[in-house]
Amino acid sequence: MKPRFLRFVAAACLTRLLSAALTAADLQTEQHYLSGRGPKDAVPWEFSVTAGRRAGEWSTIPVPSQWELQGFGTYNYGQEPVAKSAEHGLYRLRFGAPDAWKGRVIRLVFEGVMTDASVKVNGKSVGPVHQGGFYRFSYDVTPLLKPGTDNLLEVDVAKVSANADTESAERGGDYWVF
Repeated sequence: MKPRFLRFVAAACLTRLLSAALTAADLQTEQHYLSGRGPKDAVPWEFSVTAGRRAGEWSTIPVPSQWELQGFGTYNYGQEPVAKSAEHGLYRLRFGAPDAWKGRVIRLVFEGVMTDASVKVNGKSVGPVHQGGFYRFSYDVTPLLKPGTDNLLEVDVAKVSANADTESAERGGDYWVF
């Protein structure tokens, strides 16, 4: 599993698709990782940031990682008296889904995203915005996934939470904000 002491503001720290059979008698779960499990096996994703260094430039960065440490965006210190940059990290990954997943329930699982994250599969929203908290969350993407062909996963991660309480709790500390 991922080290808890790292705070990845990555679209998908240990993002994975889970496929579960529908019958109780033959319940089987498969895991397909779309990102690495840590820095040593990180997966390159397409990436762009909306403000700061290299704003608007599409490139690739490893996931999991912090975009600031990859040369993008703005460095912010948690207790700075100045307003933090309202940049967004935009992540894209094309991936295949096996034909064998037809008829199965498919869940997209994030092991942690630090701030607000909105997620799309094949151009359609997978559900409500995940709002802060570096904890596991997931979406049922069964109706959006196209088994047997390429799919597009897009994740928009906001550096500043839309929820003032979440923003204060996550970003107001005595540490660098990544």
